[in-house]
Amino acid sequence: MSLPAEHVAALTRIVGPQAVRDRAELAARDPGVDPRNFGAGLMLRPASTAEVSQVLAYCNAARIGVVPQGGRTGLCGGAESRAGEVIVALDRLNRIESVDAVSRTAVAGAGVTLAALAARAAEHGLSAGIDFGGRDSATLGGMVSTNAGGISAFRHGTVRERVLGLEAVLADGAVLAELGRVRKRNEGLAIERLFIGAEGTLGIVTRIAFALVPADGATATALVGVPTLAAAVALADRLQRAAGLAPVALELMSGNHAATTCRALGLAEFAAIAGAAYVVLAEAGAERAEAAEAALVAALEQATEADLVADAVVAQNEAQRAAMWRIREDWAVDRERPGGLWYDVSVPVAALPGYLDRLQRRLAAHDAGLALYLVGHLADGNMHLTINAPAPVSERYEELAPLVTSELGALGGSFSAEHGIGLEKKATLARLAGAVKLDLMRRVKAALDPNGIMNPGKVVPD
Repeated sequence: MSLPAEHVAALTRIVGPQAVRDRAELAARDPGVDPRNFGAGLMLRPASTAEVSQVLAYCNAARIGVVPQGGRTGLCGGAESRAGEVIVALDRLNRIESVDAVSRTAVAGAGVTLAALAARAAEHGLSAGIDFGGRDSATLGGMVSTNAGGISAFRHGTVRERVLGLEAVLADGAVLAELGRVRKRNEGLAIERLFIGAEGTLGIVTRIAFALVPADGATATALVGVPTLAAAVALADRLQRAAGLAPVALELMSGNHAATTCRALGLAEFAAIAGAAYVVLAEAGAERAEAAEAALVAALEQATEADLVADAVVAQNEAQRAAMWRIREDWAVDRERPGGLWYDVSVPVAALPGYLDRLQRRLAAHDAGLALYLVGHLADGNMHLTINAPAPVSERYEELAPLVTSELGALGGSFSAEHGIGLEKKATLARLAGAVKLDLMRRVKAALDPNGIMNPGKVVPD
């Protein structure tokens, strides 16, 4: 059932008619990764924290469900909305308020994209300290709400480690302003930290104070074929320990992913390396490009002598480097075999080879037609697993999830590394989380959102 007209009129008065999108207008727009994102058929685009506060206060009093949305790049259904709810899009909160180059901090609105923050920081020789493929669309508010990770997490941590402070609007419209810009800040319970990773279920993050890091400078990039996953893990460890080498990215791909992508993109020059069992994309930084390349080549030569490398090529120009990253970030597998399933897990790096070998055997025993493809962040053990078959398997998530997650707890890993819970992983959370944790999650939700209006049905198991 659509939202009654009187509620639409009242909410329109708060944000103005120019900031309202109805079902017809939304039908002409890209809903993002999940086609269900625009299910509510009504989007509000507030221009300030004050307007967000008024919207939430009204919706709380009227018991209207609110679904916050950022760049709509999430993969777990966390931005899905339904008729009778209201989408609150934060794209107009897109101002970078300040960049302090000496303190290495930035204060920005929730609607600022990662790419925009990165570009502004680069003007001061700084970096956001986080990066991933969705950088042009993903917004800071969404990144905070899902505790995004990405390529640089092994050096700078996830978003949780990048956030110094934040401003959030609670379900009743109250505004929590904790925008501290220092790393040492002990002032009682860090209540604002609850909103990091909460996926909009406790309130709406509107402004963020980010810690910045020095920019990486010149880089050298190599695509490396390795014979086994154990060799990939040993290579990553060696590169991180090598004298004079500063790895800035250590990305892993299964050979079938690399081969499929090279074929789809017409990158024949990398076909031989893509034929390896696993492929590592290694990037290292230095003050000068020549120094970075020399250090990377020397480390790869030593790794080759140790039988860790089957073949490698170092990018000779920006075009080659971009092609290597396309192999990592393009999802040709989904185009060639649509209807696959994604799982986002973390495993202690030393345990990766054994875990993936056992997972392969579990999948084969369960259904010999299943194929496993992976890409991931090798240095922190975060793997993105795609399971598919000649026919779509998209309706088999809960059937296959236990095969993926069964031993993660015992290994000290996680079934949800950097993409959040949303709708997709609620059942897995309910199955694997301890009773005390689940009880505390429900109690926190009830305390901050007693009427259950914030992102209804997401994250917290019923």
